[in-house]
Amino acid sequence: MDKFFKIKERGSTVRTEITAGITTFMTMAYILAVNPLILSEAGMDFGKVFSATAIASAIATLFMGLAANLPFALSSGMGLNAFFAYTVCVGMGYPWQWALSAIFVEGIVFLLMTLCNIREAIVNSIPRSLKKAIGAGLGLFIAYIGLKNAGIIVSDANSLTVLNVKWFSGTSGVAVLGLLISAVLLVRKVNGAILIGIVLTTLIGIPFGVTEYAGGSYLPTSPYFCEFAFRDIFSSGKSVFDFAMVVLTFLFVDLFDTVGTFIACADKSGLVKADGSIPKCKEGLFADAIGTTAGSMLGTSTVTTFVESASGVAAGGRTGLTSVTTAVLFLLALFLEPLFGSIPGAASAQALILVGAMMVSSVAEIDFSDYTESIPAFLTILFMICASSVSDGIMFGILSYVILNVAVGKKEKVPPAIWIVALLFAAKTVVGAL
Repeated sequence: MDKFFKIKERGSTVRTEITAGITTFMTMAYILAVNPLILSEAGMDFGKVFSATAIASAIATLFMGLAANLPFALSSGMGLNAFFAYTVCVGMGYPWQWALSAIFVEGIVFLLMTLCNIREAIVNSIPRSLKKAIGAGLGLFIAYIGLKNAGIIVSDANSLTVLNVKWFSGTSGVAVLGLLISAVLLVRKVNGAILIGIVLTTLIGIPFGVTEYAGGSYLPTSPYFCEFAFRDIFSSGKSVFDFAMVVLTFLFVDLFDTVGTFIACADKSGLVKADGSIPKCKEGLFADAIGTTAGSMLGTSTVTTFVESASGVAAGGRTGLTSVTTAVLFLLALFLEPLFGSIPGAASAQALILVGAMMVSSVAEIDFSDYTESIPAFLTILFMICASSVSDGIMFGILSYVILNVAVGKKEKVPPAIWIVALLFAAKTVVGAL
């Protein structure tokens, strides 16, 4: 096992890797409840989507661990599932089978892009300052998500985010208490501090009514299988055009969400090489392409690398054994749906906040004396949080990087792949405005 995963070589132990895998799973277990709830709005069966989500996550994460030997986990992406249900199905009026067809095509395109090294080229060509900014921005973004999920911060009448005046009670109060416990454990260098914090927060939530037993059957439900509607796509010219736009939207958002998470987690785990490349990047990018394709066949939305992987990295995960552990737990979850559905948002929220604190440290490595580096880095971080989008943050970072360096006569600093990415972002902006 040590030889296959290179555990000692990367300064880890089997115990640490397994603990990290459990931590990652516990932090992202909410997706097993949230994803079926969202997709059920499109008319899909909750139990079938639950099983599809667990199986697709296990397949993709297992591939990440065994083929890429990277400590990252994958599952159905938040935001993309909402686009699937509320925009494509509810808003545009297409059946969920039509939407799954778009996901399947996206997965095939991703496989081809990865096979041709297009995605790997994009990852490796992103400037160092932007890579550091992506890590820091992602850290602040997931901490923001944690605060929102726990109800510590809320939206006021003007849609501004403000502190909840009752942050000390209910779900938010339990989350704050859990945050303090986990923080103390981290300061005292207790192994598995974040995982212990999740478990303790879940238990603390019981007497406060925050943790509730989900209930339900312990027997897994069979997922869907190849419920596509390709014939309906060609029913009209409008359907063909809409299908192309939906596929491109899924493709674009997923591409840069994955790239951002991939870069940030790899940087935090210390696996990025001196030249800025990531070991077995191509195999890692294959994982979400395989997961997305398999997920569409089983009945779930786009599978992507999860930002919550950072919690496992923070717990010491450095190899694919972390991912394999998480994948096994996804499969076990098929038989334990009521238990995993009982983990409250307060438990995962405090973990996300602390992981964010760990990831933001990469901002110290940005050269703030060079404005052609620092301004794009700042905009990357700013828009990730304010626009609540990893891909939008990367868009503003790359566009500003290209524009600033060209304006001051330093266009040689811009790698060829970044020119292409910048043009794609510009085209997306123009099309979106029409």
